Amino acid sequence: GFPAAVYRSRRWWVSTALAFMAVSTLLGWWVAVTPSVQAGIGAPDEIRQLVEQDFEDYYSANPAGSFAAQVWTNNAWVAAGVLVLGVFLGLPVIFILLTNAVNVAVSAGLMAAHGRLDIFLGLITPHGLLELTAVFVAAGTGLRLGWTVIDPGPRSRGEALAEQGRAAVGVAIGLTGVLFVSGVIEAFVTPSGLPTWARVGIGVLALVA
Repeated sequence: GFPAAVYRSRRWWVSTALAFMAVSTLLGWWVAVTPSVQAGIGAPDEIRQLVEQDFEDYYSANPAGSFAAQVWTNNAWVAAGVLVLGVFLGLPVIFILLTNAVNVAVSAGLMAAHGRLDIFLGLITPHGLLELTAVFVAAGTGLRLGWTVIDPGPRSRGEALAEQGRAAVGVAIGLTGVLFVSGVIEAFVTPSGLPTWARVGIGVLALVA
């Protein structure tokens, strides 16, 4: 049921993905070109430490196996949150997405401002393609669940929620496997010594598969 559920909710999660990318890009550009915003995020030494060392070191600071498990657990909680909380009219889903968009934008903006946007993209793309897609699918399914509360259509609200709830459970189970793969890529491929094109290529292949 997972592929069917993903396909049926495609309008929701594709729209979610486009909105997320638009917000992240605009915020990232704003951070990158506005020194006063950068100053409000942290002291110059703190920002320099982040862009020159901490961001890159994050992916190799812990043993790969335990890091993969940590990433998988964290992403599974995010996905589960946007799925389950969608029933509250989708509002918590929007909040979680906006929080994540701001986090991505701040990192990208700071790295870009210091001429290290290529490092940022080279590190986040291999696992991020699959990981973010999984989050978008979960969020789109959660938003669709929230809309079902508002507009159940010709069925009773209970029947509509039961049907959409079963689809959401199928999506949650399927995304567990998807996020496991992205976690393995983030732990073993992202910090590896492979050239950037190879790491990104593995991420693209995983997403296509």
